[in-house]
Amino acid sequence: MSQTSETVLEIDLSALEHNYNYLRSKLSPNTKMLGVVKAFAYGSDSVAIAKRLSKIGIDYFAVAYTREGIALRKGGIQKPILVLHPQSTNFEEVIENDLLPNIYSKFTLEAFIETAEKLQLKKYPIHLKINTGLNRLGFDLDEMNWIAETLASTESVKVEGIFSHLAASEDEAERDFTKYQIENYQKALDTLLPQLDFPPIRHLCNTSGIINYPEAHYDMVRTGIGLYGFGNCAEEDKKLKPVGTLKTIISQIHHIKKGESVGYNRGFKAASATKTATLPLGHADGINRIYGKEKTGVLVNGYHAPIIGNVCMDMLMIDISGIDCKEGDEVILFGKEKSAEEFAHNAGTISYELITSISQRVKRKLIN
Repeated sequence: MSQTSETVLEIDLSALEHNYNYLRSKLSPNTKMLGVVKAFAYGSDSVAIAKRLSKIGIDYFAVAYTREGIALRKGGIQKPILVLHPQSTNFEEVIENDLLPNIYSKFTLEAFIETAEKLQLKKYPIHLKINTGLNRLGFDLDEMNWIAETLASTESVKVEGIFSHLAASEDEAERDFTKYQIENYQKALDTLLPQLDFPPIRHLCNTSGIINYPEAHYDMVRTGIGLYGFGNCAEEDKKLKPVGTLKTIISQIHHIKKGESVGYNRGFKAASATKTATLPLGHADGINRIYGKEKTGVLVNGYHAPIIGNVCMDMLMIDISGIDCKEGDEVILFGKEKSAEEFAHNAGTISYELITSISQRVKRKLIN
């Protein structure tokens, strides 16, 4: 990778391809793969990511909201796109853009049927979400017969897929709960499938489910965080490659005397003479205040430099005492040399939150 002269998020498409191929190797040849590209493809570039995944063989995509699916369509993505959390007010836009709605409640099923019938549609594809224990979105198991009766009363929609979501598939201590969820999902299928006239795509596993529960791969699996280089455990992380590398530069170096302070509210007070550097990114760029006060750090010429004081909106300061560096030198916050998981964990959060928080004002640069 080249040296940067500004704050930039490098997006390594060859790393994405490596991760895709690794996860695909866990599947039988007939199992489809859905790539989750919500939240700007986990903070990167949803259209660029979707284009490369389309090229190398992904079967489906998923986004959280309707406008994310529309952005993919405008970017030229033609693969099926599942909208995981659509709102009824957007159902006409879902249909106009040939998106697949996740129908997760009596209200959304009735509202989507009403919209589809108003537009005189026949067999518009939908996916049904079953609540198997996450208790976030989804039909309860005792609603399966109601779903079947409701679907039998209309020709406007057809069930293309039935899915659920695992709550703790990465956690060995919650293995019994995950098996309980798999059993609940199968119970829902056993009730609903005999009442349908079309065999739907069954999908349950997320990234950790792909790795830990091969018996539950069904017809399709969904992967989000795994595509971007994180396997939810250290062992799997080693087999994946981070797609994003966040870089910046040293704007200015200061020599702080003992007793002097740095930043807002005097968040850092020097116990001894200290050399600091100011970097041109802050909480408006996604490096939140939780990362300040030496909870985590960055790499300067290969050496760890803690973030000191309070992170500002557009700047943060680091302690570079003892590090040979100069203004204009490159600084790495996370990437291949220092993982986003490590950066986030040290501040008490998770890689998902860190990488999806990187602001859209940070320049994206595609490589490979």
